[in-house]
Amino acid sequence: MRVNRCARTWPGLLLGLMVAVLGAPTPLALAEGSGPAPPAPASPAPVSPPAADPSVPALARVWPVGVRPFVVRGWEPPATAYSRGHRGVDLAAVPGAPVRAVAPGRVSFAGRVAGRGVVSVELSGTGAPPLRTTYGPVRASVRKGDEVLAGEVLGALEATDGHCGPTACLHWGLLRGTAYLNPLSLLPPWLLNTGPSRLLPLNPSGSRP
Repeated sequence: MRVNRCARTWPGLLLGLMVAVLGAPTPLALAEGSGPAPPAPASPAPVSPPAADPSVPALARVWPVGVRPFVVRGWEPPATAYSRGHRGVDLAAVPGAPVRAVAPGRVSFAGRVAGRGVVSVELSGTGAPPLRTTYGPVRASVRKGDEVLAGEVLGALEATDGHCGPTACLHWGLLRGTAYLNPLSLLPPWLLNTGPSRLLPLNPSGSRP
């Protein structure tokens, strides 16, 4: 009887000694022993900002309104010329806020369209047909044919006309000929991103561009 009890005890003692020396098997070891371990979850890929339109040079030197305005509604290009979409961007602002030219150019239109004040500026050195920025609703302080510099005031933002609902905003557009483009493509990275202010070089006349 004593011999049989000893015979049953020795394997248990031997197993305990092996665990004490080698350590308990880890979950990974158990998984490897039972088959291939499941693959580790992949890290999420970094989200990149949308690429700018390569056909639009980033020549803007200021936002058309404010310093870094909130984009109420972004660029939503229509599928076809007659499809619904949003042919520009809406920038939050208060009525009466100054509306500025984002780059040098010539005023090609300043007036009212369907009761809404609109200013258009053809941008200098942007090919044929030139790029054309549009701003509305704006009470214009410039006239057709005026040459304007980047940052020059074109007029004042009028009260909302319902385009942005109860919120006042500036609708800013960009065209080449009759093709609508994303106006945010005009903004260089230092204007699109928040960060320290950047001083522009002086023109020979002593004024900033």
